[in-house]
Amino acid sequence: MNNEHESTYTLLVRSEEKGRDVLETAVYLMCILSAVIAIWQFVAQSSQLSVGGLASRTHPAVHISQHAMEPHPDA
Repeated sequence: MNNEHESTYTLLVRSEEKGRDVLETAVYLMCILSAVIAIWQFVAQSSQLSVGGLASRTHPAVHISQHAMEPHPDA
């Protein structure tokens, strides 16, 4: 028989499903599209944050003393 002398690659090429190419292309396109949409949402969300608004907020100052604590005279 002639099939015994054919390479594995030749058998795979002959038996390849033609409809699978369309499905694989659609899946790859959906993966790429979802990645682009995720990146776009991240950029849109970060542009809505106001960096100037965060810097202008006032926070109470923290005062740290290096002096030793003395007991209160009334104690």
